[in-house]
Amino acid sequence: MLLAHALALAEARSAVAALADAANTEAASIEYERVLLQLDWLHHGIAPGITPPPQEARDVLFGIAETAIVTLGGFGVDPLELELVQDMLLAARESDRS
Repeated sequence: MLLAHALALAEARSAVAALADAANTEAASIEYERVLLQLDWLHHGIAPGITPPPQEARDVLFGIAETAIVTLGGFGVDPLELELVQDMLLAARESDRS
């Protein structure tokens, strides 16, 4: 894994973890955790540590996570799998809003 790939993955994982911590409901938190598990599965369990979670508004965290997930496509991660992760992230966001 290249350094840039590891940084993008760490950024995605950190933002999603922060979203899980800040979720309004337990169900939404679980949905964000599922996104983390899927990201880890895509990388065969090889994942960099989560950086200190950003203290941003949830919309900003969502944007960071979304951008970092899209960036992973440039490192050979299966685009269909990344689309699934993005859909899972959107579902978690919708669950968090209700």
